[in-house]
Amino acid sequence: MYLHRADDIQYYSFESFENAGVISAAFTRKGGASPAPWTSLNVGGTVGDDPQRVLENRRRTFDAVGRNLESMFDVWQVHSNEVIKSDNPRSVNESHQKADAILTDKSTVTLFMRFADCVPMLLYDPVHRAIGLVHAGWAGTVNKIGNAAVEAMRAAYGSDPASLLAGFGPSICPDHYPIGEEVISKVKDAFGQDANSLLKTTGEAIHFDLWRANRWVLERAGVKHIETAGLCTVCHPDEWYSHRGEKGKTGRFGFLFALENH
Repeated sequence: MYLHRADDIQYYSFESFENAGVISAAFTRKGGASPAPWTSLNVGGTVGDDPQRVLENRRRTFDAVGRNLESMFDVWQVHSNEVIKSDNPRSVNESHQKADAILTDKSTVTLFMRFADCVPMLLYDPVHRAIGLVHAGWAGTVNKIGNAAVEAMRAAYGSDPASLLAGFGPSICPDHYPIGEEVISKVKDAFGQDANSLLKTTGEAIHFDLWRANRWVLERAGVKHIETAGLCTVCHPDEWYSHRGEKGKTGRFGFLFALENH
């Protein structure tokens, strides 16, 4: 990923999207208005931070990439495999819909999600000029939210999975992601004989590789071009919020995805 700076704001973009007519921005936690423990660019509205600071932080992220905050479409992320297509921004007075994947083919809409360990997944169809932004925690991963998003793009825009460009943003690496028996069972049910390659035993703990698992999902959906950031949210607390690394007392970083105006 490429690192960009706009005043005090720092964000990363995917190399594969850089010259493709799309804006992808994973915002670090730097350059915001929030005090500890949300220091400082927290865009999560459900973690105890003051709503006006959260709004200011969101405005700063949009300003950094030249997008209008009023163009935002976001959802209430609930660790599902629900996909929503939107042709319009979400009105300030409009309630959030529950979903973990959002799609658009409108340059007037900016897709926006919040993260603190889960995998940000981006999908871009350069043929039909459509994009998707996905939130994949362990639940979304075992329920194959990536496949649901690809199939929704096929249905809505005629997207060919083989033509899609995909990217996985900063998220928790397998070394820092031990899981319990319930999740282990769900991983084995979801991935069958390939589950062992996604589960790593370290001492007495079993860790889940979200990056490899979501790549498995996309590849079996027909996606061929996948870029992985390889940036762990736990390993780099100076840049990223981590729910696990900071034991729940933290914020959420923003991921923005939009089609450039032609």
